[in-house]
Amino acid sequence: MNALKKILGIVWIVLAPVSIIVMIIQMIEKISLAAPGIDRTNTTLQWGIILFIFIPIAMGLLIFGLYSLKGEYNDIDVLEDND
Repeated sequence: MNALKKILGIVWIVLAPVSIIVMIIQMIEKISLAAPGIDRTNTTLQWGIILFIFIPIAMGLLIFGLYSLKGEYNDIDVLEDND
């Protein structure tokens, strides 16, 4: 189980920056496709808010992955019956 936790820690560490990069690429694509004027301003504002909320979530994934990789969760056994 601890090996699985470490493997998933690596997955979270990789997933955090990759998801931010993908969202930034999507933001650039959607803003460039928006019509000039108020539509482009609204799209930029929407994506700014989305990234403002999502980047701290992705950083939390990164921190969670680092803790998992370090073995901070090794004392937690999910499948053990505590009766």
